[in-house]
Amino acid sequence: MSFSPQFTVTAALLRELETIADLKARIAAATVQVTWTPRLAADSRQRGAHASTAIEGNPLTLEEVRALERGATLPVHPERARREVLNYFAGLRWVEKRAKQPKPVTHEDLFRLHGLLASDVMDQGEAGRYRSIAVRVGKHLPPPPDMVSCLMRELLAWWNGPSAEWSPVLTSAILHYQFEDIHPFADGNGRAGRMLALWELYRRGFDTHHIFSVDEFFWEDRSRYYARLSAVPAASGDLTAWLGYTTEGVRVTLERVWLRVQQFAAKSSKKKTVLRPSQERLLHLLRDRHDGLAPAEIWDALDVTKQGAAHILAPLLKAKLVTRIGTRKTGRYLLT
Repeated sequence: MSFSPQFTVTAALLRELETIADLKARIAAATVQVTWTPRLAADSRQRGAHASTAIEGNPLTLEEVRALERGATLPVHPERARREVLNYFAGLRWVEKRAKQPKPVTHEDLFRLHGLLASDVMDQGEAGRYRSIAVRVGKHLPPPPDMVSCLMRELLAWWNGPSAEWSPVLTSAILHYQFEDIHPFADGNGRAGRMLALWELYRRGFDTHHIFSVDEFFWEDRSRYYARLSAVPAASGDLTAWLGYTTEGVRVTLERVWLRVQQFAAKSSKKKTVLRPSQERLLHLLRDRHDGLAPAEIWDALDVTKQGAAHILAPLLKAKLVTRIGTRKTGRYLLT
């Protein structure tokens, strides 16, 4: 037995996919060799962390999530709220790195990802282990625990094989739904399922700059999100309506990103700043180091002298792409 998703490619679905392709092309053209793309990626990362955890009831605001990523303390909130957001960032960093590797996704990868997302925030079960108990999600009764491993094996076989025949916009949504339907872990499945959908967009090259956060669309109308998920079993497993909803979400997300792109472009200097390869490399390094880099770490990473590093950093600091905290000698450099 193998997993084979059931859906119909309707005229409406095709129109959404065409609009998405057009928006994606416009955004890609606008973000070639521009200085503010890393800031757009940081904005998307923070919006995703806020939205995906807020769907599950996390009380932190978007501004508090931004502050938390910068290392600020949030004493007015319980430790669990803080931990859920930090776990999301940890899981996202892992997915970003794993997405660059063309290896098949395995059970162990899912265990690792869930372990990062659910560490110290599980109400039941164990992080990084398939569930050994029966669970209920509203009116939905997921498969019994002794079927979970087999069902996930079938889903992984589809993901690593036949899914490549379809648009990642569709396959990310199919993965999202099927994962939630199986509900393989005792807790934390919502965050993990949405992260899998994002992972699919990354590994298929749909979001190379990591600037799309579809979870924000889901969070803004959670009742509709849950209603769309629960409607699939009522349709005998037909995913057509679910795909219509999720492609709408991708289209709305790209429309918002396009607006942000235009806003960033309007605020940028009239004189275009063309990044040198060394500057692009530094921005990528800083994107993966949310605590920033010390001057000596920059010299080592770029294999340049102290003066060379200063020459690389100066335009980035002037364009406000990079911020220095502390002194020139002992401070740290972070993405703005």
